[in-house]
Amino acid sequence: MSTPAKLRIIFDDHTVHKLLLPSGIPSSIQDLKLVIQSTFSIPDGFTLMYQDMEFGGQFFTLASIEDVQDMGSLKVVQVEPVIVNLSAVEEKDDNLPESDGLSFTSLASQDTILLSSSSDESPSYRSQPWPRQFEIPPFSFDTQLMLDAGNRAYHSNGTLLNNPKVTSSVLEKLAERIFQYTAYPTGIQVINVVEALVEKYPCLKEPGSFNGMYGWQQRIKYKMGNYRAKVRGLQIACPELEVNSSRKMTSSPKGLKRPKKAEVNYLPPLPLGETKETMEEERVVLLTEVKKTNNNKIIREKMEKTFPYRRLEVVNQMPAVPGVMERWPALFYESQVKEEFKRITTIHLDRTFLTKMDFYTPKLLTIFKSKGGTAGAKMKSVLESLSQQQIDSRDAVIRCLIHFLGESTEELIKDYQDVSKDVIEQDIKNSVIKILVLGNAAEGAPPTDVIIVIDGGNPRAGSEQGVGAPVSGGAPRGGQRAASLNRSRPAHLPSRLSRGGGGGELTVSRTSCRRGAREHSGCGASRDWMRYTG
Repeated sequence: MSTPAKLRIIFDDHTVHKLLLPSGIPSSIQDLKLVIQSTFSIPDGFTLMYQDMEFGGQFFTLASIEDVQDMGSLKVVQVEPVIVNLSAVEEKDDNLPESDGLSFTSLASQDTILLSSSSDESPSYRSQPWPRQFEIPPFSFDTQLMLDAGNRAYHSNGTLLNNPKVTSSVLEKLAERIFQYTAYPTGIQVINVVEALVEKYPCLKEPGSFNGMYGWQQRIKYKMGNYRAKVRGLQIACPELEVNSSRKMTSSPKGLKRPKKAEVNYLPPLPLGETKETMEEERVVLLTEVKKTNNNKIIREKMEKTFPYRRLEVVNQMPAVPGVMERWPALFYESQVKEEFKRITTIHLDRTFLTKMDFYTPKLLTIFKSKGGTAGAKMKSVLESLSQQQIDSRDAVIRCLIHFLGESTEELIKDYQDVSKDVIEQDIKNSVIKILVLGNAAEGAPPTDVIIVIDGGNPRAGSEQGVGAPVSGGAPRGGQRAASLNRSRPAHLPSRLSRGGGGGELTVSRTSCRRGAREHSGCGASRDWMRYTG
């Protein structure tokens, strides 16, 4: 394993942090930037500068990862967006066609615009997940005056504001802001909103409630139901609501089709000006494009454009995997698995999963090595292979984690060494979801291929090859299964270790962690990693 390293990260004159790298300094500048971005939750679009002691500690642009040393200092410099000043257009040529997204009249109404890629943000669906800290939106002028006066009275003598007009105005604005993130907020998300509300406006605390928030929680839940009905009444396309509009009032709410955890774009509307018929034409064209070589750019553009249409099909019709493979073969390309996962969750699948995994790997290995009993004996051979550098550390952690929780690795991962093709094909037909690791009998030889089985079929057919190690192959395929295909965990898989619903989540039962806590005091670290949601 690489030697752990520490770096001093400078953001500005008043913000300096320490970055711990348990797996050592990354092998490339891009990987280092990804670690910094994920650790400190900063936006993309920055450059790194390193401190050169030969020039008296001055900072230079980082051009080689070799310039990064343990205990060294790096400065994060945000790159300013490109700004173009445009003069107003006085006349409009009627002979020139207008663009769907930008017209000459719109240019005349603004002097400055920011350049951005159309593929990064689409107006047809959400681009931001639920925020870590919910920001209370600005209210109308008269409501804001009453809230400010109420806060002054509260800080003066503890008087609470109880004004129905203010309550109604606040609920309307909160519903609008919540709907920007999700049409069906969870109970925890509602609590986040109420906490932010009473923190900013303590005069709105509920009298008689033990925490001053219970009444607001109920109001927001009812308000969101009314707001959804209001949006439906506008006669605009909103598949996220339409999918449940035909349900009978007596049906169970558990049958509602709602986003799973971390799913931001569950059922986005079709692009402006597009219909199901035009989207079907795009899909047919896409079938032709996937047969061409070196055509990744066009495939990505077509997959991006048809994303809302594809989600309508997957969520409403719930097709079997072979049917999805026939209609959307590009969806099973490894690159498109990651892209589709990002479209649904706005999360980078590999970057998030592997960064978190590498961060907790040293602590997890310490826990595994101290484990005794039957599970410890099963993990011993895996850890010995790791010490002899015969397997990847990520692969070892996943296998040991399954043993640590008292489950069998054969339920998820199966190794083959010099077996016939017929045996593999038979196992594929009998499997719901499994990772098949193909190799040869040579000691220490890396796996020659990794096959991901979903619902008795091999989605690798006709797709990009060379997934690599089981973890690098399993992470995107798990994301594909949970998010792209709108599936849930099979019942036969280990109940204590399962894939979550779309956010790259790993969920572990409290019973398993309590058992592990009795055996090792570091279970808290492993539990934090197991429950990461990106």
